[in-house]
Amino acid sequence: MRSLEAACRAAGDGPWHFTDGSEVPSDTDVLVAGRPTKEQLLASPHLRALVFPYAGLPPATRTLLLEVAPDLPVHNQHHNAEAVAEAAVGLVFAAAKRVVPMDRALRAGDWRPRYAPDPAVRLGGKRALVLGYGAVGRRVARMLRGLGLTVTATRRTGGLADENGIAVHPAADTLDLLASADILVLCLPGTPETTGLLDASALARLPHGALLVNIARAAIVDEDALFDALQSGRLAGAGLDVWWRYPAADARHDTPPATRPFHELDNLVMSPHRTGHGPWVEAARYRELAATLVALARGEEPASTVDVRAGY
Repeated sequence: MRSLEAACRAAGDGPWHFTDGSEVPSDTDVLVAGRPTKEQLLASPHLRALVFPYAGLPPATRTLLLEVAPDLPVHNQHHNAEAVAEAAVGLVFAAAKRVVPMDRALRAGDWRPRYAPDPAVRLGGKRALVLGYGAVGRRVARMLRGLGLTVTATRRTGGLADENGIAVHPAADTLDLLASADILVLCLPGTPETTGLLDASALARLPHGALLVNIARAAIVDEDALFDALQSGRLAGAGLDVWWRYPAADARHDTPPATRPFHELDNLVMSPHRTGHGPWVEAARYRELAATLVALARGEEPASTVDVRAGY
């Protein structure tokens, strides 16, 4: 809290008054909360904004806001977008080049993969489709284009556009675009519209031997359909940072991340929802939170605003 307060005061605006705790004073203007309660949202008749200190809006928070404060402006943060984008491209490389099984074998002194048929996917000249052209998706698209891939992207609003060599389509074109996606990277928010978007029929539209990377939300992809596509070899590989099952605090050492045995697949790279982590992340979060609060204090529109009804 002191770091956030110092960052706001350094901007020269004010007066500032911060409170830290579950009690929301009745004169609160802005609430910063990751999981606000109904009582917190209704505590102050002066509340004019909720600042969510993460990127995605949890379904339970969205439901609560629609119930008790549907018109309250909500702002979120994208302080770790660059790190998440870097990790997404890292998963593309790891899945394409089978880095993990090669590493595992050589750690055991096993050189046989070197002399076996090489399952690696060549990325140069391939076609990539980035679903979700937001703070993360824009970075992923630029990185992939810089690697020599032809890149197409989708976003929720707007028509067809060309942004620095990246063809950006409306989200309504998603299913039609899958047939030309050698590499599919999911950067979509988790909303009612995106849940179950990639079911068995959608995955079947991808070219044989395509790669899929998901750093968005697991529920966007049907778990059974993805497992079957990977196990059969129809998809050459995948990299997943998000999952269908998460552990309770007392079960973090013994909770499979899915109901299907994804851990048995050699063409899958598994990451425990940590692409946006790092020793710098809290400092970056405070800087972006301070910028959001300063904008609100000045009567300006912050850099990122959530459409609560849409879920993002």
